[in-house]
Amino acid sequence: MTAADLLAVWHVVLAETLLLVAMIVAINGLDDLAIDLIWLFMPAAARAGRVKPTAQAGPPPAFAILIPAWDESAVIGAMLRRLMAGLDWPEVRVFVGLYPNDPAGIAAVATVADVRVQAVIGAAPGPTTKADCLNGLWQALCADEAARGRRFAGIVLHDAEDVVHGAELAVFARHLPGRAMVQLPVIPLVDEASPLISGHYIDEFAESHAKDLLVRQWLGAGLPSAGVGVVFCRERLGGIAAQRGGQVFDADSLTEDYELGQRLHADGGRGALVWEWRGGAPVATAEHFPADFRSAVKQKSRWLVGIALAGWDRLGWQGGAVQRWMLLRDRKAPLMALVTLAAYLLALLLALDTALRMAWPAAARLPVVAGGPLVWLLWINWLLLVWRLAMRAWFTLRLHGPVEALLATPRAAVGNLINAAAAMRAIRIYAAALRAGRQPRWDKTVHRFPGAA
Repeated sequence: MTAADLLAVWHVVLAETLLLVAMIVAINGLDDLAIDLIWLFMPAAARAGRVKPTAQAGPPPAFAILIPAWDESAVIGAMLRRLMAGLDWPEVRVFVGLYPNDPAGIAAVATVADVRVQAVIGAAPGPTTKADCLNGLWQALCADEAARGRRFAGIVLHDAEDVVHGAELAVFARHLPGRAMVQLPVIPLVDEASPLISGHYIDEFAESHAKDLLVRQWLGAGLPSAGVGVVFCRERLGGIAAQRGGQVFDADSLTEDYELGQRLHADGGRGALVWEWRGGAPVATAEHFPADFRSAVKQKSRWLVGIALAGWDRLGWQGGAVQRWMLLRDRKAPLMALVTLAAYLLALLLALDTALRMAWPAAARLPVVAGGPLVWLLWINWLLLVWRLAMRAWFTLRLHGPVEALLATPRAAVGNLINAAAAMRAIRIYAAALRAGRQPRWDKTVHRFPGAA
């Protein structure tokens, strides 16, 4: 086979691969565009996340806050002190899940002198899964209810790095009655030392919590819990615990928060994502997200394993057409991350092909790779990309201002690389777990808290 023959084969392979990738990208872009259009034509109140309160007159409800804390000595003390100083609610208990082989974490919680905080030290050494730690906290709050002769109205979940808004419980009290779950927005903190890696979470959460989840809510699909800044109806969780032998959370799950929201919806429970504002700022949970590439990949691979891979096995395809559409959107993430990486590589190969045509007369005589109908498909993808970047920048602008909005476009490329690396790692983790005949294990990230040493 001559060099000219090899070049002809190369052109055919490149053209067919480009066509396949372009078609997948176009389908994904139209899927995202459908969500955008639904959001644009929703009622103004639904677009803004304004939800009608359901509370009736009566005494303020009691809340329990559960905080799993394996190896969180660097942040848990500062987090608890800020939490307890900022909470303005008459009846609240905070249960912190610790492990016997984490003396630094136990000591950090002990420095918080507040009778409303209870350290719950599990029997098994850590780390177990986050869900297993939450089950231990559930048992502790049930014992507290029995000892005090009263029941909590809502069970709130937070992580050890969360900056909790002081009005959070007041919002929960207004919206929880009659609902299974109420979720507040999650807003990543700006990290000036990591404007691209940590910053790309800013754009993703702004678009997700101010658009995508609101569309799900308006369409009546299941609302996944974010695992922080969320309250669950205590009676609903008690019903789940009764069905599972006293365990609310599935200890084998890597994304117990996501699964719990979906299971509550499958059981007929209504959830709500609520945007309320105080002093010009939303009542939301703020936190730092990973600031380096490796940590971001580690965190996102856990999300992908739990939601897109293991979640597919564990939850199946329940519900009607809209619910299945949203499950599909959740589960397409690994595929689209790899397809996006393939698109980047194809762009480089097309540049190489152009250079060959300019330098080698034999290559110039071959048909153009991106010709014919494929050109129109590529133009459609280009327009969809411009629209997608504009939408992302718009939602970042609304929450974080013009500087962060300008960074949204370069951060989209960084986010795509992180997502592709996370997808490959998630597939490896999940495949290894399947070969070993066990569930993947929790792989937590190192957390930061503002002002903590």
